[in-house]
Amino acid sequence: QVQLLESGGGLVQAGGSLRLSCAPSGRTFSRYAMGWFRQAPGKEREFVAAIRWISGTTYYADSVKGRFTISRDNAKDTVYLQMNALKPEDTAVYYCAATTKYYGGSMSPSAFNSWGQGTQVTVSS
Repeated sequence: QVQLLESGGGLVQAGGSLRLSCAPSGRTFSRYAMGWFRQAPGKEREFVAAIRWISGTTYYADSVKGRFTISRDNAKDTVYLQMNALKPEDTAVYYCAATTKYYGGSMSPSAFNSWGQGTQVTVSS
């Protein structure tokens, strides 16, 4: 497992934008894919988006399609989540995740084997 560090969370009004970033702490590592999950109070952790590291193939939850964009910068070893048109229901702790196993687009947290500590995103109405 690798420690991942997220940044970029905060408080924003509905309709606003935020960009989350995530990079490994310390040494780089080989990974098949990276992704973002979120967890609101009293709810299970849910898939948001993922990207295969080499091909750049992306996957999105239906709830964020057209509003969120996941991307990666191989040179900076960083994955981003650009969040536009934010809604109050997007409020959650957002977690960065990575996997060294084959990734075929699974939305299950069990498909990932390294996690960050999370960053809070709060969208006010």
